Amino acid sequence: MDSRGVPFLDLQPMQEEVRAEVEAGWRELIARSAFVGGAAVSDFERDFAGYCGVPHCVGVASGTDALRIALQAVGVAPGDLVVTVPHTFIATVEGITQAGAAPLFVDIDPASYGMAVEQVARYLTRDCAVRDGVLVDRQRGRRVSCLLPVHLYGQPADLDPLVELARRYGLKLVEDAAQAHGARYRGRACGSIGDAAAFSFYPAKNLGAMGEAGAVITRDAGLAERCRLLRDHGQRERYVHVTGEGGNARLDALQAVVLSAKLKRLDAWNDARRRAARGYDDRLAGLELVVPREMPYARHVYHLYVVQAGSRDRVRRCLEQAGIATGLHYPIPLHLQPAYAGLGLAKGSFPASERVAARALSLPMFPHLTEAQQDRVAAALQAALAVGTMVS
Repeated sequence: MDSRGVPFLDLQPMQEEVRAEVEAGWRELIARSAFVGGAAVSDFERDFAGYCGVPHCVGVASGTDALRIALQAVGVAPGDLVVTVPHTFIATVEGITQAGAAPLFVDIDPASYGMAVEQVARYLTRDCAVRDGVLVDRQRGRRVSCLLPVHLYGQPADLDPLVELARRYGLKLVEDAAQAHGARYRGRACGSIGDAAAFSFYPAKNLGAMGEAGAVITRDAGLAERCRLLRDHGQRERYVHVTGEGGNARLDALQAVVLSAKLKRLDAWNDARRRAARGYDDRLAGLELVVPREMPYARHVYHLYVVQAGSRDRVRRCLEQAGIATGLHYPIPLHLQPAYAGLGLAKGSFPASERVAARALSLPMFPHLTEAQQDRVAAALQAALAVGTMVS
């Protein structure tokens, strides 16, 4: 990429902001050889729980571990069905299958990209029945135990009606908040509303480690204790294993130091992302694009700035030629992935998800994105779309 190009993601300025604090914390850990658990982890757990407005945070090794552990902790059992969406990263469904359950897909709302409430209501009303006090999918004969909405791209799903549906039908609700650090739903922090929430701290996230990390948050003390058992070999105390379902999914102290340093700056970085998003909105107005829409109930934190474009792949190639890096999030809906062919879901099953997957294009987005870089992206997009108009 030449000097006029724009990277898709530039983490270096954020790393420089925390370098001194992180290096000091790491030196202390190295001096004490204290790498697993300890004060660094518990301090971060306390601070992140407080940031999200809940009493409990359980640090784990990755966002995928967080999803699996949260689902197991709320009572999802092998053979269950978990209601989620096909337009998301595969980890959402990996968490379900690693818990021994299976996904039951419903389509997304094309405006918010979150779980479509009416689709969930229709499925629960039309396709499920209560048998012996348990909600069962009539066709599959399997228990439906949980809703798993995804706060995609940094925008909250519409949670209040989903929470009401969960309560009405006796379901648990776990939030996939892997892309929603600091996002808010009707003034409440994403992650604080369901029975539990799973966060990823993959380095590219709004709150990112310098490696892999994740967390489960909850208001329920008993649920938090189950998460702690599941992340650490089922141990309540050393060598006393109270469940055989545990494993090794601990958050390490080195990453906890990084996360503590970055958490102090998360709001400022999210504010910068929101300013960049407004800058894109202004620059892209009038172009043949669908730009992100912040829903009335939401405070979007723009983990990704995703537009929809006709002839998306051609537009992307034009941007690449202009030195503008882009991403695809996500080009193949999960129900059409080879991994889930066994579900028997054909193309056309979820039209909103399929349309977005075919058109979505992620533009450069990070807190230190400059106005000059936004100008270059907008100019390149305008040129790419103009070429398409002339060709057509």
